Amino acid sequence: MAVTKKAAPGGKPDAGASTRGAVPEPLSRADRVALGKDARRAVPLEAHAEFQPGGSRDPVGLLLGQAASRVPDLVPVRHGRMLVSPFTYYRGAALPMAADLAATPTSGLRVQLCGDAHLSNFGAFASPERRLVFDVNDFDETLPGPFEWDVKRLAASLVVAGRDNEFSDKACRKIVLAAAKGYRQAMRRFAKQPYLDVWYAHLDIEEAIRQFRSQIKRKRFKAAEQLLAKARTRDSTQALGKLTTLVEGRRRIVSDPPTIVPVEEVFNGVQADAIYELIRTVLGKYRRTLQSDRRHLLDQFTMVQMARKVVGVGSVGTRAWVALMDSGDGVEPLFLQAKEAQPSVLMQYAGRSQYSNQGERVVAGQHLMQAQSDIFLGWTRVTGPDGVDRDFYVRQLRDWKLSAPIELMVPSGMTLYGRLCGWTLARAHARSGDRVALAAYLGGSDRFDQAIADFAFAYADQNEDDFAALQTAVKKGKVEATTGI
Repeated sequence: MAVTKKAAPGGKPDAGASTRGAVPEPLSRADRVALGKDARRAVPLEAHAEFQPGGSRDPVGLLLGQAASRVPDLVPVRHGRMLVSPFTYYRGAALPMAADLAATPTSGLRVQLCGDAHLSNFGAFASPERRLVFDVNDFDETLPGPFEWDVKRLAASLVVAGRDNEFSDKACRKIVLAAAKGYRQAMRRFAKQPYLDVWYAHLDIEEAIRQFRSQIKRKRFKAAEQLLAKARTRDSTQALGKLTTLVEGRRRIVSDPPTIVPVEEVFNGVQADAIYELIRTVLGKYRRTLQSDRRHLLDQFTMVQMARKVVGVGSVGTRAWVALMDSGDGVEPLFLQAKEAQPSVLMQYAGRSQYSNQGERVVAGQHLMQAQSDIFLGWTRVTGPDGVDRDFYVRQLRDWKLSAPIELMVPSGMTLYGRLCGWTLARAHARSGDRVALAAYLGGSDRFDQAIADFAFAYADQNEDDFAALQTAVKKGKVEATTGI
């Protein structure tokens, strides 16, 4: 996001101040520093501690409202997954929190937001150079907005997850402070660096673990090394063995309802044939969104079979498909995942996207925030069997993906993880926002860190109340939930 003299601090976010459009007359560095300091005077750092839930809050109602656009038989699965713990509830409750954040003081300093920056939406995956890099890895809700919304979403998730792991409040606060400090200090360093250095910055997870080796017990260091080694096996070949079986000499996706269901079982035989014709057309449209060398690579594969897949927690009920592709010899697979992109939960609070295709919104946000993105990342629009147009983004199903086992973390491990998440989020925001103004706003003291920690604890309390409200709604029959899936 370029900075112009139109920028203004404080108040509610300006829907027009986004990453789109031509940039008139850039501000000088001194002006950008002044912009950050002016924003701090208008919205003091301490103000970010504030959270006062409104009397008309209805988180369960907001969740039920989302169900209207989702696959009906999967909505109870989503609710069931959210009911596992306060943390799984939090993962699925991005919309209620977006509504809450919109009522908090906002700095007026906008960046490209992840929109759902909880700690499970960070992870490691393969770069095109085949290195394991750590980054934000979920962009379903990405949209320009106030930078602190992502920081608060991350911070509160650390408290919620810490409580789920039975950490003390003292330990949870230390974790949040580490993440907020990691964000603030990283932004201040990025403010001093040339823009190209910021753009090329990335976090090599193996190098990071080596740097922190002295702070990690030997047993846990070995466990981390084993996780990294396992990540390298998580690719399309591994997915082939896990998700498919040989039937009369042909690879077929194994049915495991409702988690994964082949197209032939979702639709009857006649409809399935029509769906496959539709999918081939869709893949052709998606292909055009890739750069030329990657189109050439994709052309070496042909589609074998499609299946519907249930993914995540908050995403359950949105349409997600996996496509088994093969290079023609039956032993060189490629799994692609096409995931429905609905309007961001931030839209009514931060402004509409400049992109009419929600899949393009997701892809553009991912390219802007991530240091390196999947080579097959693209988007398309599909007219479904029901005649409804839906937007999708496409990427590889697995490419050395590694998610940290949050439920197994100890306080020291989550503290280190929080620092990595804070650095990563700052790097993503520094690419799209004005890192100089942001650094000037954050300052050199821990005032911002302390305010974010206060907010995180207040919101974790609210999250527990909201989790209980969903439990009550299920018990009273107002919400249907299927557990154990």
